[in-house]
Amino acid sequence: MRRAHNLDVIVSSPCNGEGDREAVEGLLTHEGSVSRARILRRALTPPEARLWVHLRRRALNGLKFRRQHPAGVYVLDFYCAEAMLAVEVDGESHEGRGEHDARRTRWLATQGIAVIRVPAEQVRTDLGEVLDFIADRARHRIRS
Repeated sequence: MRRAHNLDVIVSSPCNGEGDREAVEGLLTHEGSVSRARILRRALTPPEARLWVHLRRRALNGLKFRRQHPAGVYVLDFYCAEAMLAVEVDGESHEGRGEHDARRTRWLATQGIAVIRVPAEQVRTDLGEVLDFIADRARHRIRS
């Protein structure tokens, strides 16, 4: 059984982005990613849907999470603006996308957003540990 404390966490400092983007609540977003996010909200994977039940409506320690949130040209699985924390559920669709995910994580880091990558299997088998880890990372980022 994998433990949540082994999840990837990338913490970064903010700096300004550039390009043809519109500001949405402090994040620079491309119009296309907003449309894509709307579509993806209707098509959550089973692990994403399971995690969302426990993140929505401030169910996790009063933290507000958004699902399929646009950020630049990317769409984040879950995002907590207060903690500037993205939670990505990595499943089969992420296999072979290492360089894309790394590029995405680097860009998010330039925006001051930390990324937690959670294996889909861990959401299925050890949800409590995953939720504890997410809550801990969010609290840590809010305090910093």
